[in-house]
Amino acid sequence: MHIQKKHTKEKFFKALFGATAILTILEVASIIVFMLYGAVPALQKIGFLNFIFGSEWNSSNYDTYTGPMEGLYGIMPMIVGSLFATAGAVLVGGTIGFFSAVFLAEFCPKKLKKVLSHSINLLSGIPSVVYGFFGMKVLLPLLGVFSENGDGAGILSVSLVLGIMITPTVTALSKTSIEAVDRSFFEGAVALGARKERAVFKVIIPAGKSGIFASLILGIGRAIGETMAVVMVAGNNPIFPSGIFASFRTLTTNIVLEMSYGGELQTGALIASGAVLTFFILATNICFGLIRNSGSRFKGKKSSLATLATSYTSTDFTEATKAEGLLDLQTTDGELQNSQTFNNNFLVTSKKTDKASLIGKHMGTVSTIIACVSLFSIIIFILVNGLPYITSELLFGEFSYAGTPSIASSIVSTLMVIVLGSVVAFPLGIAAAIFLAEYANKNGKMCKIIRLMSETLGGIPSIVYGLFGLLFFCNILKMGTSILAGGLTLSLMIVSTTIRGTEEALLMVNDSLREASYALGAGKFRTIRKVVIPNALPGIFATIILGISRMVSESAPVLFTMGASIKPMPTGFKSSGATLAVALYALGREWMHINESYATACVLIILVLILNIASAMIASKFTKRLTCTT
Repeated sequence: MHIQKKHTKEKFFKALFGATAILTILEVASIIVFMLYGAVPALQKIGFLNFIFGSEWNSSNYDTYTGPMEGLYGIMPMIVGSLFATAGAVLVGGTIGFFSAVFLAEFCPKKLKKVLSHSINLLSGIPSVVYGFFGMKVLLPLLGVFSENGDGAGILSVSLVLGIMITPTVTALSKTSIEAVDRSFFEGAVALGARKERAVFKVIIPAGKSGIFASLILGIGRAIGETMAVVMVAGNNPIFPSGIFASFRTLTTNIVLEMSYGGELQTGALIASGAVLTFFILATNICFGLIRNSGSRFKGKKSSLATLATSYTSTDFTEATKAEGLLDLQTTDGELQNSQTFNNNFLVTSKKTDKASLIGKHMGTVSTIIACVSLFSIIIFILVNGLPYITSELLFGEFSYAGTPSIASSIVSTLMVIVLGSVVAFPLGIAAAIFLAEYANKNGKMCKIIRLMSETLGGIPSIVYGLFGLLFFCNILKMGTSILAGGLTLSLMIVSTTIRGTEEALLMVNDSLREASYALGAGKFRTIRKVVIPNALPGIFATIILGISRMVSESAPVLFTMGASIKPMPTGFKSSGATLAVALYALGREWMHINESYATACVLIILVLILNIASAMIASKFTKRLTCTT
């Protein structure tokens, strides 16, 4: 009887955890369905081809005699603007991030490496609205000196802001990919006569290229989906960009600027813009998955290649690698002809190649300096200008539509959003992660589908979540613009982050602990509850803190679901309000409250950095604990 009861209990919890994991599939399906639900009626009136390839967006058509007209809704200028902005961001952030990663992984002194790596990881948590605020107050006046209209807005300003924003992401992921390359690759190249610089750029970098490309694709995904930073520095004219200082508009900024006052057809066109943006991001994620899978295909061959590199002479190495099909060796002129050519072009470093490798090394140093100076300049600028204006009246004063503003209601709204989002997202995300890590067949179709959907959720732009929240929570469920709608929308966003982080923490627990628990007669669920989760708690707590940090940082989703302006103190979850990020956006647009906007940015950045530092400390202790256990 006891065994049967135990078996029933195991099946129940497996089904429970599995159901929460399946919710990720339903979430992705719901977002796609509701986006299409809002977009299809408008596309039927406008015409799909007219919408995609139309060159004019004019929602204010008005005829003196006939009254309002339906307007013209063509998004090609915004598509081109988004592509230009993304290309510029990748050119800036991708280049700086890649060479910074090379420097940190291979050439940076050990003592300095740890400090710089942690700093870049922490700086990746700076809210995008802070980047935009910095660009608006500092970058635009500087670039305005060189522009004809004097405001500095355009592709160049957007590329620089987005480039700085994606630099930490590209740096961290590229660095991880470079460090993951089998060190016998490097040792074999050096043993065969290559200098360190040449071994890094000709052996290590090619071996880790799949991860490097994946980091660039993730950077592209973040750049093309960014909203609040772009809206502050782009100029936002819905026309084709005609120069680096010409005002233009992206898909995301187009949605933010017109969603609050759009009519039925205009709103449908904006939702359709979000649907197009979603498919862009999905295509980006598919490319990321293909590159990652193509890189994993060769994992089994790496050890063989490393063995060959350290076991054969140069001539034998050439023939062996060609025979094994593990490496496609080529000279600068084309296909490798013989072992002598191999010696001349790979083992004996030419002056030209030495110069190229040395230039790459120096670019790594310069890029790291640029990245650190740029990122720390933002923090220092905000703190210097904001700290003097953080007053008790700003933090705790009563709300007033006139006079000195107070962000007390925004602080309370932010805390309420955190509580609501945490109650919904973290239990669901942790339960889904338990199913994927402990119950699911890793090679099964269901597990692969759930993991794909989870990664898809993580790649969907925040503004699309805002549109979904507006359609579903605000309109269909009749919640209106409220803290309840905003909190639920943010909870959907951080579910995927919670799943990935928690699953990673669970998988890092030593399997010997599980086996010991089973040997003592404990069942699956008891082992998870008593052994696995306690050992994974530091990693789970770090994931939760990062999720809270993201809820604090996000502005686009709550802009649509909670409101776009600072409101009186909320009386409950059905009240409307503005989080700190939205309050910064609202104050930053008003020159009369410039000091208060600096102070709000300062409060926001201090809060986010504290959360990220706490997460890093917990994760570090977790790693040390697992190392000792192992």
